[in-house]
Amino acid sequence: MNRIQESIEQSIAVKQQILADADLMQRVSDAALLIEASLRAGGKIHFCGNGGSAADAQHLAAELSGRFYFDRPPLNAEALHCNTSYLTAVGNDYGYEYIFARLLRGTAKRGDVLVGISTSGNSKNILEAYKVAHEMGVSIVSMTGETGGKMKAFGGLLLNVPSTDTPRIQESHIMLGHIICELVETAMFK
Repeated sequence: MNRIQESIEQSIAVKQQILADADLMQRVSDAALLIEASLRAGGKIHFCGNGGSAADAQHLAAELSGRFYFDRPPLNAEALHCNTSYLTAVGNDYGYEYIFARLLRGTAKRGDVLVGISTSGNSKNILEAYKVAHEMGVSIVSMTGETGGKMKAFGGLLLNVPSTDTPRIQESHIMLGHIICELVETAMFK
C-alpha cells in the first residue's frame, strides 16, 4: 500500500506545482485560444507522439473530433499515427524519423496547429515534423517534461510539466489536454 499512496502523492505534487505556476497556466490558456482560433478559421489540429504519448495524442484528438462534455458538431482534429499502413511504409522507405513530417506536409495548411507530445521533448520524428510546421506556417504547441528538451528550441507554446518522471508527466499531459479540450469546446459551442 505504501507505493500506491506514494505514487498518488507524487502525482498530486506535480499537479500542485502546475497550479502554482501562473506562467504555465497562462500558456495552457493560450494553447486553447490558439486551437480555437485555428478551428474557427477552418484549420485542423494535428497531434503526434510516441508510445504513451501517441495514446495521449489519439485520446485528445478524439475528444475534439468526437465530443467532450456535450453533444456538438465534430472539430477537425486527428492524430498523425493512426494509419498503420502509412506508418510502416514511410518508416521503411524513408525512416521512422519522417513519419509525422511527411504526413503533415500532405495534410496540413497554413493556420493549422501541430500538438507534439513527448515526455523528453527530444523525439526525432516530432522534431522533423516541427521543421515542416515552420515551413508551412503551422503553429506549434509542445507538451513535454520539465526541460522542454530539443522541442523547446522550435518556439510555439511550451507546456512543460515540472517533472522528470515519465508517468507523472504523462498524467499531467492528459490533464492539461483535457482542460484545453474543455476550454475549446465551451468557447465554441456554449
